[in-house]
Amino acid sequence: MKLSDDKISHLTHVILKGLLEKGAITPIDEEGHIRREIKRVIINELKVAEGIDESVRKKLQSYSKKIHEGGSEWDVMYNKLYDEEASRKGRG
Repeated sequence: MKLSDDKISHLTHVILKGLLEKGAITPIDEEGHIRREIKRVIINELKVAEGIDESVRKKLQSYSKKIHEGGSEWDVMYNKLYDEEASRKGRG
């Protein structure tokens, strides 16, 4: 899933506001710096997810039996392989 820069910025505001309201964090830095750090983490996680997606799609395409995207078999295999790849990368 790709997110625009505006959407990611909006998420950083929502996340920071929620953390502050719940008292989950005590800011020791300016809020702008905290939002930039949250944004960096979101972008890095999206890149990891895109890499996992690309790897899973390549595996599915390499099967001798062609599995068509959108079908129930494809969905099951994609989810299974995605979970395995995410676990290998410490994301599962």
